[in-house]
Amino acid sequence: MRARDKAAVSALRGALGALDNAEAVPLDAVAQAPSGAGGSEAARRELSERDVEDIVRAEVAERVEAAAELPGPAHAERAARLRAEADVLLRFLDAQNTTA
Repeated sequence: MRARDKAAVSALRGALGALDNAEAVPLDAVAQAPSGAGGSEAARRELSERDVEDIVRAEVAERVEAAAELPGPAHAERAARLRAEADVLLRFLDAQNTTA
């Protein structure tokens, strides 16, 4: 964010949002939670490293597909930004795989 790399910021915020959504408690678990003080609190799902990688790869695929579907030169800038975001996420995945 400090480098003001808009593609990186957007890609990372999107991926973090997707991970946050994946950790959310399923609605059926909330419905079955006991009522009363503290009854509405449920533990969030724990994601494995593989889950995180799969979610980030899905974010990459989503951006690549969206960029490919944008028609013509009128949307070239948006398509380039989506591809740049996908590249940021791929670099993140590569960095994770080389340190693992």
